[in-house]
Amino acid sequence: MKKVAQVSPEVFLAMGQAVLAAQPFSVLIGAELHSLAPGRCELHVPVSDKIRQQHGFVHGGVVSYAADNALTYASGTALGVPVVTSEFKINYVRPALGERLIARALAVHRGKSQAGCRCDVFVVKDGQEMLCAVAQGTIAVLASDSSGQS
Repeated sequence: MKKVAQVSPEVFLAMGQAVLAAQPFSVLIGAELHSLAPGRCELHVPVSDKIRQQHGFVHGGVVSYAADNALTYASGTALGVPVVTSEFKINYVRPALGERLIARALAVHRGKSQAGCRCDVFVVKDGQEMLCAVAQGTIAVLASDSSGQS
């Protein structure tokens, strides 16, 4: 497995932010990579009317996006190579009503070809964080040929 070059935390975060900026959906919803370290990620999504569903909650797909992307960043930085989500599970524990989503992910196991991660997604309302979802996933090393063929 390829070793990750040692870079400063600021450069590491800037590299992650460049990857996020290359994801059209992330740009569309205004996602922000707040912090990034090997095996850890914090991703923020500002809440706007464009990402709410008919009851005023943040749409579950956006909450799921935040968890999935944070899980993938945490795993990719733990593994040190490009990765994709292999499987993913999310439990919504309360409606996301607030001004901002915060997804905090942690790689809890790293193997040669995959990593297991967990993520808590919070919604910030009036300055208070409230847990709105918990997720876990398996993130796999991306094959050298993105069609899945090695």
